Amino acid sequence: MGRGNGLTSPKVLFIAPEMVPFAKTGGLADVAGALPGALKLRGADVRVIIPCYRSVREEAGAMGIAVSGLMVPLGSARLKAVVLETATAQGVPVFAVEREDLFDRPNLYGTGGNDYYDNLERFVFFCRAALLAARALGFEPDIVHGHDWQAGLIPLLIREEFPGPGSVFTIHNLGYQGLFSKEKLPVTGLAEDRVYHPQGMEYWGHISLLKAGIVYADAVTTVSPTYAREIQTPDQGMGMEGVLRSRAGALTGILNGADYDRWNPETDPHLPATYGAGRMGGKDRSKSALIREMGFGEGLLARPVLAVVSRLDVQKGLDLLVGALDDILSLNVGLVVLGTGDAGIEGELQKAAKRHGDRMAVRFGMDEPLAHRIMGGADLLLVPSRYEPCGLTQMYGMKYGTMPVVRATGGLEDTVTAYDVRTGSGNGFKFQGIHPRALMQAVQEAVGVFEDRPRWERLQVSAMSAEFSWDRAARQYLDVYEAVRTSGLGVRATPDVMGR
Repeated sequence: MGRGNGLTSPKVLFIAPEMVPFAKTGGLADVAGALPGALKLRGADVRVIIPCYRSVREEAGAMGIAVSGLMVPLGSARLKAVVLETATAQGVPVFAVEREDLFDRPNLYGTGGNDYYDNLERFVFFCRAALLAARALGFEPDIVHGHDWQAGLIPLLIREEFPGPGSVFTIHNLGYQGLFSKEKLPVTGLAEDRVYHPQGMEYWGHISLLKAGIVYADAVTTVSPTYAREIQTPDQGMGMEGVLRSRAGALTGILNGADYDRWNPETDPHLPATYGAGRMGGKDRSKSALIREMGFGEGLLARPVLAVVSRLDVQKGLDLLVGALDDILSLNVGLVVLGTGDAGIEGELQKAAKRHGDRMAVRFGMDEPLAHRIMGGADLLLVPSRYEPCGLTQMYGMKYGTMPVVRATGGLEDTVTAYDVRTGSGNGFKFQGIHPRALMQAVQEAVGVFEDRPRWERLQVSAMSAEFSWDRAARQYLDVYEAVRTSGLGVRATPDVMGR
């Protein structure tokens, strides 16, 4: 592997643990699915490497063999992998590291609310296999771009064993830190005296793959400017704030984009009728169809239908929704919830749906066509996250004329401008407090605007005109890549980490 000589058309290796449409648990998959295509349109030569989960096989169908018999060190052992090849709709090559005993499982990272016991082995193997696969394929990237803790070992491996390319590491969610027992360090194949210390991957007596990515990468990015600031504070740093402050000069917040090829009401094949800002009849028909599908009364045609399309857990603020549910539904609104997550929150939502069966429906699981139908048919989208690195659903909601009601944090703060009743400006509704009452007050405000139809329609048009393109994000990532290639951002030496 080696750096390129020119400063244009960089060669970029994406190493990601999930990617739309092949495997998804969250927004990381959307980024890995859309950003490479946007970079390619800007002239970059991008290749993506992902694990070959069961879902990858199911989604990709027949794949060619790109590398057979790849021998990958894992601790004291050497295990064989096969590298399969497919491509995105934009023509970006995608390589899947196949080893059945590690990746052919029903879920990506765990089951029944518990992580797989061998996740360290799985993702050490994946990181090493990805770098070896690039070498076997003859692809010499200028930049290796790893994503989240599962790829956190990549910058360290580049420094220790694969010198040459610059490294960029993206934090998609600081809440997932890749923590493992120190006793498992030999699995990494790295020397304890070189890597297991406070300036390395040691984190309060554990290994942290996330910390390894932060500490050893040439540049660190996260998925919105506000989140980049928040994670350097005790409130949202989750114990990593000292590490992140020590890398402040190499840390950049780049707002994710929205994939308008997949999420666009003017072309969406999942909607009963398409529509746009100048022709909203299709949204009315989509709302009517959603009301029928959920078994609601026809009276809701004239009232707001609220929606949640989310992972159902405390981070996403679903406990705030549970606490405000009865008050919200007393406003004579409908509510549709789609998602899966915390068993306690799921149970409370089921109970509420039984109490309000004619106006509340809950669907558990991941169902993308239904998510599109909900986005097209609802009037308000609730995103009450306690913290939110970027968030994508609020961007989709705006495009569909489904007004977001969000807590002002992370990417929600960066993308949603609160509606101003005096000027009519804005593209959604915001609240600050972490309390059911604060969510309820924001919903009340939104319902009040809905009841003033001329004002509501102007707000919809304003929101639908907002653009969060991946081209903007791609240009910013290319700036980061170029800075790494030309100067390494001055961080080739291990930084002085003042906190763990």
